[in-house]
Order: sequence, then C-alpha cells, then structure tokens
Amino acid sequence: MSTKQGTIDYILDQLVTLKNVSTRKMFGEYALYCDSKVVGLICDDTLYMKITEEGKKFVGKYYKEGYAYDGAKVSMQINEDRIEDHEWLSGLVSITAQNLLLPKYKKSKTKRSI
Repeated sequence: MSTKQGTIDYILDQLVTLKNVSTRKMFGEYALYCDSKVVGLICDDTLYMKITEEGKKFVGKYYKEGYAYDGAKVSMQINEDRIEDHEWLSGLVSITAQNLLLPKYKKSKTKRSI
C-alpha cells in the first residue's frame, strides 16, 4: 500500500512554520527533507523519523521504534496524535535536521577519455 497524497499534504501543512521542508516521492513512498537532509520517511501513511539522541530526548514518553519498510533501519514511528500537534512535530523535525550531517556525495567512478 502506498502513501496517499492527502497524508503528504497534511504533514507538510503541519510543518509550514519551518523553512526548507519538502518531500520527494520514491517508489510510491516519500522521503521528508529539512535543510537538504532526509529527516524521515513517510510509508503506508505513517511518519518515521530518523533517530538522534536529541530527538529521543525531545520525544520522551512518545518514543516508539518502527521500520518504514522491510530491511529499513529502525526509526521513530510517529503516531497521528503527535502529527496533529504542529508545534511538537515542527520541533522534532527541526531538532532532527540540526543533529544530522549533510549527506556525502559520491564521486563519479567513470574515467574520462583524453
């Protein structure tokens, strides 16, 4: 089952106070970006955030682990009640982005002909 566009629109609406937040469709599901960093995945209409120590502290009693898809790394599974709280959700996304490194881009392995 893939994520509905309505779910993506709702999550982005909840994060409207943050700058540089976007999603990108990937294989019927979505990656959630903040400040050019993948901070989470939205799969089967469920939000999964990357785990950081600071994010775990922020989430506190709402911390629950889950997997976005088979073979995925463990993530924080965010329930619908927490998504409805736009200030809380914005705080978590912001904290996660602040505590992740920018992705490293791989150099091309193709050789150039002279």
